[in-house]
Order: sequence, then structure tokens, then C-alpha cells
Amino acid sequence: MIGNLRAAALDAGRELARRTELARQPRPDGVSGPSLRLLLAELGALVDRVRPAGIRHHVALRPQPVMLLPGFGSHPGRMRRMRQALRGAGHSVDDWGLGFNLGPTPGNFAFLMRRVDAMAQAHGQPVALVGWSLGGLFAREIACRQPAAVGKVITMGTPFSGDRRANNGWRAYQAITGHTVDEPPVRCDTAARPPVPTIALWSPRDGVIAPRSACGRPGERDRAIALRCNHLGFPGDPAVIAEVLRQLDRED
Repeated sequence: MIGNLRAAALDAGRELARRTELARQPRPDGVSGPSLRLLLAELGALVDRVRPAGIRHHVALRPQPVMLLPGFGSHPGRMRRMRQALRGAGHSVDDWGLGFNLGPTPGNFAFLMRRVDAMAQAHGQPVALVGWSLGGLFAREIACRQPAAVGKVITMGTPFSGDRRANNGWRAYQAITGHTVDEPPVRCDTAARPPVPTIALWSPRDGVIAPRSACGRPGERDRAIALRCNHLGFPGDPAVIAEVLRQLDRED
């Protein structure tokens, strides 16, 4: 038994060393994330969580099923304000069903694809996927693989374009997931535009994701809309929620 404990401790130590090395990888030349000033401003989103939402009531022109996908390291509870506003407008809203978003695995991705397909069948119409940050990458890839079940994709501060290290979170991502941003366990082309209406919400105030990565190029999405919020504020900012409601109403 003691031998097994020692072996387990050695394995854990090696894994910790490997993940520490992943977190220490240098950023490629010519690639950068948002400035330190913008990154520090993200702390303001923690204050915003306790302020009144200030979201006006909206009645959906086209009620539809909507799935909300949280950002990396976040729980669906962080998207509570958006979920309440969308439900109040008349949409049928559900979260992704996986708790905290700790990165992609073949298992959780297969679960999500089944969940989206089941949701579409239950409602008799495609599901609109609204993904924040990494959640938007899940949404785009699901739409690429099963477009019949997806009616629209709305991303919020999602790094789908350009270098995968053009952000301030890639080292933490590698340390937590145990794989590099270039070699995720679920193969995908993040810049490939899904064959459904795809709208990218981005912000010049984003302190985590480089704006160009979240905005993308014309061939990588159908529309890009600039909003003035920070990265952590996307799921609860009244202006963002209002824009998501407008995009859901829009018939593409």
C-alpha cells in the first residue's frame, strides 16, 4: 500500500511539473493580448455583479430554444442575468448541463452534441447557441458538425480568429487542461465559419481576449458587433443582453 502511495505521489509530481511547464511557455513573437491596464480593469466586473442589472423588459419577436455556454473556468450561474432576461422575453433557455467549463474533452463535447440535438427535437426547431469566450468555440464547432440542429450562433468575446495565444488566458488554460491551445483533444478549425448565421460580439475594452480575435474577419462570421464592456462583464452587461435579444429577433 505504501508503495502505491509513493507511486501515486510521483505521478502527481510529474503531472504538476508538466502542467507548470505548459504555463511557462513563451508567447510567439508578434503575438500579444490586451494591455495590462485593460486586464486590471476586468476587476470591475466583480463589482458589477452586485449592482442592479438595469435590463429593460423585452418581448421576443421569434421565441426559440436557446442554449447558454459559459466561458473557461466559469459556471453557468455567471450567465444568470442573461438567462433570466431571455426567458422573460419568451425564449426557452437552458444551460449547457456540464457545470464549470474546464475545457474540451471528447466526452463533454459528445455530451453537448447530444444535448443540442435532443433540445432541437424536443422544441421542433433548431437551437440558438449563445457562447461566452471558450463557450463560443464549443458553439461554433457544434454548429459546424450538426447545422440542422442549430439555428444561430452568437459568440461573446470568443477567440476564434488569429493566433490562439493572442489573449491573456492561454497559459492558465494550458495549466488547467493539461494540453496546449494548438492541440486540443477535440479537433476543430476555430476560424471556420459555421453554415448557420454567426454573430460575433466583441469589445475594444476586453482585457482577456484581443479584440481582433473576438471580432474575426468577414469570412469567419456573418456579422461582428462592437460593444463597450470588459470580458468578464459580457454575460451580465445590459447592453450585451439587449444586443443578444436583438440578434435572436433578427431573421437571417
